[in-house]
Amino acid sequence: MLKRLSVYASFVRVSHSVFALPFALAGALLAAQRRQLSDASYSLTGDGAGPLLWILVAMVAARSAAMGFNRLADARTDALNPRTANRELPRGAMSMREAVAFVVMASAAFVYASSRLNPLCFALSPVALAIVFWYSLAKRYTTWTQLFLGLAMAVAPVGGWLAIGGRGGWEPWLLAAAIGTWVGGFDVLYACQDLEFDRTHGLRSVPVRYGVPASLTISRVMHLLAVACLVALAVVAPLGRVYVAGVAAVAAMLVYEQSLVRADDLSQVKRAFDLNGYVGILYLLVLMVSLYGPWPH
Repeated sequence: MLKRLSVYASFVRVSHSVFALPFALAGALLAAQRRQLSDASYSLTGDGAGPLLWILVAMVAARSAAMGFNRLADARTDALNPRTANRELPRGAMSMREAVAFVVMASAAFVYASSRLNPLCFALSPVALAIVFWYSLAKRYTTWTQLFLGLAMAVAPVGGWLAIGGRGGWEPWLLAAAIGTWVGGFDVLYACQDLEFDRTHGLRSVPVRYGVPASLTISRVMHLLAVACLVALAVVAPLGRVYVAGVAAVAAMLVYEQSLVRADDLSQVKRAFDLNGYVGILYLLVLMVSLYGPWPH
């Protein structure tokens, strides 16, 4: 049983939930802050841990469904690519039927979790699934595949905002732009290592269209935009100096990530990619301290 569970966990890379989940929770925390500013009696924990629990379930389920769909859509090309040939479907550790059943169940879990949040989240849940599924097909139709991954991730903070009843405001959109450009930026780096394979098999991406040197520039500009959006958030929400210092730390991590990858040396792409797992966690911790810490804004 445990061995089978490990196969499923590997199939959807559960650990990669640290990319989007912190930003979904950040959207929820900012929505709670805005509601509290207009209604001093409001408390995020007033209804217990229910909202945060269902946000967690919804995010993990949506990401699992999206990753499972991606593995199904890419099963044939994954088998041909030496870098991905050892994934669960190509090597036979999981059947196509199992994968389809997993995607259906994860999608159903996401829709149910959305229904437990509020009617608006429930109504928008099929739209969210359509967005996250589209990324897996985008490489067959458009150069801007990596931007569609950014869009899929950008749904997270908006969803967290709506889950807590947030309405209006710039906060969710700035967070969405930040995570979208951050994720899109590091996915451009990641795609550089498959440049020749993608060209040979007619798949599209930013590196295929523009080459590695230009793609690295595009990635760096996207990460600069991500940091700018995080800084702009401090202007529209009362977050203070601790928050700005935390964003500076995030920026330093992204600069280091970018320094690991050069046009003539892609050997550190995986290492650069793995650093992103700490970015979202660091940002969420900084935001929580800024909102609930003892320091004045």
